[in-house]
Amino acid sequence: MVRDARDAAMDLLQKRLELGKLVMGWELDQACRDVIDKAGYGEFFTHRTGHNIGERDHGDGANIDNFETQDRRQLIPGTCFSIEPGIYLPGEFGVRLEHDVYLDLDGKGYRVTEGLQTEIVCILA
Repeated sequence: MVRDARDAAMDLLQKRLELGKLVMGWELDQACRDVIDKAGYGEFFTHRTGHNIGERDHGDGANIDNFETQDRRQLIPGTCFSIEPGIYLPGEFGVRLEHDVYLDLDGKGYRVTEGLQTEIVCILA
């Protein structure tokens, strides 16, 4: 579900860029939320989907957020942001996927800076 949520946000981003249309942070967050809500786990997605990334830390640009705030700022070419949906079942486990996305300067494409995670890696044995 978390992977599908991430992919829904990326699909929306790709479609908008292909059409030359604006993309706002809240829209990508909502694309993730719709997938997780439909699967019945919406109450366990308890944070925004992502944030703008600056040169050293979180940046000043649009956040991928329709949870804490509704960030209606446009994602601007030449900036970077994270997509990191997650589901957390109290007392059981949590799953979160993160990747960072750079919007090309021409506004027509993007790059995932570290590649897409497709497998679950166990960090606790």
